[in-house]
Amino acid sequence: MSQYFEVHPDNPQQRLLKQAAQILHSGGVAAVPTDSSYAFVCHLDDKAAAESLRRIRGVDEKHHLTLLCRDLSELASYARVDNRQYRMLKAATPGPFTFILEATKEVPRRVSHPSRRTIGLRVPDHRVTQELLAILGQPLIATTLIPPGEAEPMNDPHEIRERFQKVIQAVVDAGACPMEPTTVVDLTADEPVLVREGRGDPAVLGLG
Repeated sequence: MSQYFEVHPDNPQQRLLKQAAQILHSGGVAAVPTDSSYAFVCHLDDKAAAESLRRIRGVDEKHHLTLLCRDLSELASYARVDNRQYRMLKAATPGPFTFILEATKEVPRRVSHPSRRTIGLRVPDHRVTQELLAILGQPLIATTLIPPGEAEPMNDPHEIRERFQKVIQAVVDAGACPMEPTTVVDLTADEPVLVREGRGDPAVLGLG
């Protein structure tokens, strides 16, 4: 049975976020709000939790999982970024963008793409997720909360709890989120490639 944490979207109760962080530290999977939609998240260094996250979401190892980072200073440990890429990241973070970058050896193989050695990275512009990441002190593995076989992300934390309470360990309820997924930009080629247009405006990056 998942624990349910009702937090204020702009001034989240630290006590509740610390309890949610403890569940993630212990290998749990949680549903958390972001600036694009709710997401499933788990601890970066927990192989069993990452496998559970994929199973709940209904995706295989070829599906890009994303690292939710607190800010760009965390990025250097997990991705190789040149000056041009960094300027693009700086222009669009924090915000509803996911960037596909070349992964460093710090990234567990189970998180990066098996054949390409790439990783999705994003810095969410959501107070609750930001504070949860601050308490944890490291990025979280994340994937958009879209139920298996469906196309739309879920937005109502009560419905998320009803649907997934037997398979996830926590729901952090900060009210409704937008219903759009992130805009995905691949920065691993010579020129940036717009993979998916979502909530983030590609014009910010000179794309689209």
